[in-house]
Amino acid sequence: MKKSILAALVLGALVNAPTAFAHDAGDIIVRAGLTTVSPDDDSGNVNVDALGGNVGMGVEVNSNTQIGLNLIYMLDAHWGVEVLAATPFTHDVTLIDTADNGLALGDGKLAEVTHLPPTLSALYFFDTDSAFMPYVGLGLNYTIFFDEDFTSAREEQTFTDLSLDNSFGLSAQIGFDYQIDDKWLINASARYIDIDTTAEFTVAGVAGSVDVDINPYVFTLSAGYKF
Repeated sequence: MKKSILAALVLGALVNAPTAFAHDAGDIIVRAGLTTVSPDDDSGNVNVDALGGNVGMGVEVNSNTQIGLNLIYMLDAHWGVEVLAATPFTHDVTLIDTADNGLALGDGKLAEVTHLPPTLSALYFFDTDSAFMPYVGLGLNYTIFFDEDFTSAREEQTFTDLSLDNSFGLSAQIGFDYQIDDKWLINASARYIDIDTTAEFTVAGVAGSVDVDINPYVFTLSAGYKF
């Protein structure tokens, strides 16, 4: 009888105890890890004004992995504001479908471009009453392009003056924190970012351009600390 009463008391204490790992209002979470930007590029055709516009070529953009950083401020147990940052990402831009025209430029690497994609998001954490805390998020991204350079081989083909417009778009993500203890956690997330830009250049002394819809999937695996 005494054992039954004791078991009931222990069970009641566990049920009514506050969740040890839940985020609280005012918590600051800092995460650092690896972030991969994997473009789902859907580029338009390369246009050269002096040749009547579309010259029947396109471009592709490869993936890149860098150190990802983010900072979260919890407004309450469920809602948080996240700032995403990273070391600069550098992507190879490849010219494709050149066999379909008479310019004889050849498929292959065209240029390298570097960018930073800072993103501000609102996150909602679901209450699981456990160390596993999944969340969803929606935010705004502003991607800054810089250090746009053609390869030396393309410069010999008279490509010069490469410039990419900065991009503003929406971001959506899913992810989870797993609390190791009341301070340390691991995190995994996947997000989609709307990044559309126009690349402008000159070739043979005339203006050219191509619309590039990068629209990457961004995957992050990181460790975090809660202050």
